[in-house]
Amino acid sequence: MLDVSEQIMKGTTTVGLIFKDGVVLATEMRATMGNLIASKRAKKIYKITPRIGMTTAGGVGDAQQLVRIIQVECSLYEMRRGRTMSVGAASTLLSNYLNQNRYYPYYVQLLMGGFDEGGPSVYSVDAMGGATREEEIVATGSGSPFAYGVLEDQYRPDMTEEEAKDLAIRAVRSAMRRDAGSGENIMVVVIMKDKYEESIVSGLQAQSAARQTT
Repeated sequence: MLDVSEQIMKGTTTVGLIFKDGVVLATEMRATMGNLIASKRAKKIYKITPRIGMTTAGGVGDAQQLVRIIQVECSLYEMRRGRTMSVGAASTLLSNYLNQNRYYPYYVQLLMGGFDEGGPSVYSVDAMGGATREEEIVATGSGSPFAYGVLEDQYRPDMTEEEAKDLAIRAVRSAMRRDAGSGENIMVVVIMKDKYEESIVSGLQAQSAARQTT
């Protein structure tokens, strides 16, 4: 009989960082099931509100269910209050939901990032419901140790949008080189006061960019 843990699609790298005008979220797009590459086009960044995005690491089914729940809750909040939920409030709502289910936990590690009246912010939310506001950089998933090596060495708070986007791509690419659970293309989301921009960079383009900066 196959163990349930072996059926869970796992192994990933997600990155979040704050620059002077907004937030960059980035992930690779490989989903694994044990030693099998189950998907090469896995979506791991979801749009929660017009200015909030969420990255997912862990069980695919659990993550997608949580995305649907938080999207609905944010929409209901906007209809009732007449304003969009803040990044901090959305993270707190998500952490409360996870904490209430800690005896039957969702197998996830999440990043919630976006722009609101308080400016750009990123929160890390774990499976037990712990939510932490990250001041500069954060990475999750099996490839996070490799991503942190690049982020901690090259991050600056005064980075421009392009610099921040390039750093996020290089951090994910670094993880893809050494972590078997991370690979394929890279999805990047830039969130600022006046935009939510999503793009996909091919693995070959990311590799070229990494080489040009070394």
